[in-house]
Amino acid sequence: MSLLQEIENYIPRNQQEEQDRIQMIWFIKNYSDYLDRTNQLAHFSASVWTVNEEHTKTLMVYHNIYDSWAWIGGHADGEEDLCAVALRELQEETGIKNATLVSEQIFSLESLTVNGHFKKGIYVPGHIHYNVTYFAEADEKEALIVREDENSAVKWWSFEDALKVPSEPWMVEQIYKKLIERS
Repeated sequence: MSLLQEIENYIPRNQQEEQDRIQMIWFIKNYSDYLDRTNQLAHFSASVWTVNEEHTKTLMVYHNIYDSWAWIGGHADGEEDLCAVALRELQEETGIKNATLVSEQIFSLESLTVNGHFKKGIYVPGHIHYNVTYFAEADEKEALIVREDENSAVKWWSFEDALKVPSEPWMVEQIYKKLIERS
């Protein structure tokens, strides 16, 4: 199934997802480079909301660019299988090798604004990440690593603390609360 079909088939659970879903469908239909970050207006990314086996904690990284604790994810970079992108990012950013998808279905949709920033000495203008989130479980005893070029820490947080540690209020209120409720 194509990414467009997956998003068209996704049943939004709130107004934010409904509106973001409409934008995503329009964007895919109107921009052939929707999966590539050379599109500096917007492009697709994938995240994975990762919880422990008891569904009481989530795995987060301290993201260097956002200067905040955040979920795990990354750019599609031409790959349409965003579930595979999300799982690859989980392994690359945290060292988790044995995560299990709760479902291969989309868990959440969100349009995320990215402020302009420097990456490897090059200015990246502000843009939108049309983000598709998947849901996975992992063993919290598995060894964690830090990917120093992207994050400076990796840690399991209780759901309660996961809402306290990020420095981005909008992400806490609109995204992380939603994901925790669905966990």
